Amino acid sequence: MNALPTLPFEPADEAYVSLATYRRDGREVRTPVWIAQLSTHYYCFSAGQAGKVKRIRANGRAHLAACDLRGRIRGDGIDARARLIQDAQLKEEVYAALRRKYGWQMRLGDFFARLSGRYQRRAVIELVL
Repeated sequence: MNALPTLPFEPADEAYVSLATYRRDGREVRTPVWIAQLSTHYYCFSAGQAGKVKRIRANGRAHLAACDLRGRIRGDGIDARARLIQDAQLKEEVYAALRRKYGWQMRLGDFFARLSGRYQRRAVIELVL
């Protein structure tokens, strides 16, 4: 019986994870993001018109690594597949999971995003390892 491979880190346990997406020419672009787990998948969000969202639409290849607030990598990473979530109910479940994990910080971000009209334009990203 084969054992599951051991991950170099558990994304759900990290405050920040570097999400690397790939340009058409193969160059990697890293961004530190908040991340939460639902079931066996991981989720984060971004501004709907952000570069990472456009890159995910073009190519679902992604790479995750533990990092600090400034995006400095702290070890080996994990390859993943990324896709944008359209289901409204799943999006709300993701936001609820992020609120549980990040508490007042996420609530404050949500407040200002709603106030400015950015909340509805957010993109929710699903990451499958």
